[in-house]
Amino acid sequence: MIKTLYFFLFVTFFSLGMWACTSKDLKYKNFTSGQFQELIKDTNIQLVDVRTVAEFSEGHIPGSLNINVKDEERFPLAVDELLDKEKPVAVYCRSGRRSRTAAEFLIKKGFKKVYNLDKGILNWIEEGREVEK
Repeated sequence: MIKTLYFFLFVTFFSLGMWACTSKDLKYKNFTSGQFQELIKDTNIQLVDVRTVAEFSEGHIPGSLNINVKDEERFPLAVDELLDKEKPVAVYCRSGRRSRTAAEFLIKKGFKKVYNLDKGILNWIEEGREVEK
């Protein structure tokens, strides 16, 4: 009887743990470059390039703001100073890796709508989309 109770409790808690892990979604959305291009037509979108200043100056999506996610001191301060939590944010980087980090950070900071350019500006350029210097 006791073994059955322990087994039942183990299975219950294990199942709940697994459910909790699988029920979490990313909370930010990955967009292809085509979807991202349509998304940023919305003038309410805050478009953020999270690459370095040097990378940004080599070419960026028109209308984007540069906030380097790798600058661990300045990035959180710039987010607080320059971005509105109530407005959607679209982030991108070179290949999509740093922007995913930035998107996760923004979600933790309380931003409600965060969008990531999957495969980054490299894919954006590869598909012939506009950049400015």
